[in-house]
Amino acid sequence: MIEMILAGGIAVGTVLLLPSFGELVTERAGITNLSVEGSMLAGALTAFIVAKTTGNYAFGFLAGALAGMLVAVVFGSAVVFARANQLATGLICWFLSLGITSVIGNSYNGQAIHQLRQIDIPGLSSIPFFGNIFFQHDVVVYFGYVAIAATAWLLYKTKAGLIIRGTGERRAVVDVAGHRSSLVQFAAVLAGGLLSGVGGAYLSIGQVGNWASDMTNGYGFIVVAIVAFSGWRVSLTALGSYLFGMSISAASVLQAQGIAVNQYLLDSLPYIITLVALILASRTNSRQPEGLADSLSM
Repeated sequence: MIEMILAGGIAVGTVLLLPSFGELVTERAGITNLSVEGSMLAGALTAFIVAKTTGNYAFGFLAGALAGMLVAVVFGSAVVFARANQLATGLICWFLSLGITSVIGNSYNGQAIHQLRQIDIPGLSSIPFFGNIFFQHDVVVYFGYVAIAATAWLLYKTKAGLIIRGTGERRAVVDVAGHRSSLVQFAAVLAGGLLSGVGGAYLSIGQVGNWASDMTNGYGFIVVAIVAFSGWRVSLTALGSYLFGMSISAASVLQAQGIAVNQYLLDSLPYIITLVALILASRTNSRQPEGLADSLSM
């Protein structure tokens, strides 16, 4: 049962992992994006429609990514160039996405498609215990592993990452250095929207194989919380995402095994475990980008 919980947690956690890294990059650039939930919804619906219509999952993921980015374009244009309030704009974009996807997706409620095929990694998948947990998944989960290293490399080993982090700390310094901080922030928002769209797409066509209105169930807001409580660090962001996934997996496995546990406790378990773990982790030395406090006071 432990292996089932952990393996399921890795898969479910990937739904949050990709949007979390997108939000991490966005916040490192000094922007808090509460429209993550909207991008995930847009990505989930668009990917499902395209994948079901064409039978091509690659097209579905591409369409989902673009849909998520479209929401980010609206949000980014308002907060970066028009200097609108970030929190209010993010919530408005989420409400709009929720309404639009509910209307357009109404005719797709209850329809289903096949989930992504599992790909076992030769050699690694046969390792006792760990092979089943980490190396018997679909391609998106493996992409998530790569994304962990890629995000850390981008932020801490490249000039682009230095500029992104500098923008989140001191926009004026970045401007003086010859880089347009507004474009850096807009690009970060778009990247966040793209990854959120992919996360939503993975939820609908990779994990559950169907579409339902508001199927993200608040995951986008959990993403924002994970990034904040992780201290804006790649490693803890990944840990928080997988931990939340494992908590959801544990609740599902307990129900499937017929173990008598209060339903309300099961529903709240993922949030409680993740919150406690991230609060404990955040007690280590960490500091939010200075630009976040300034931007949220607008």
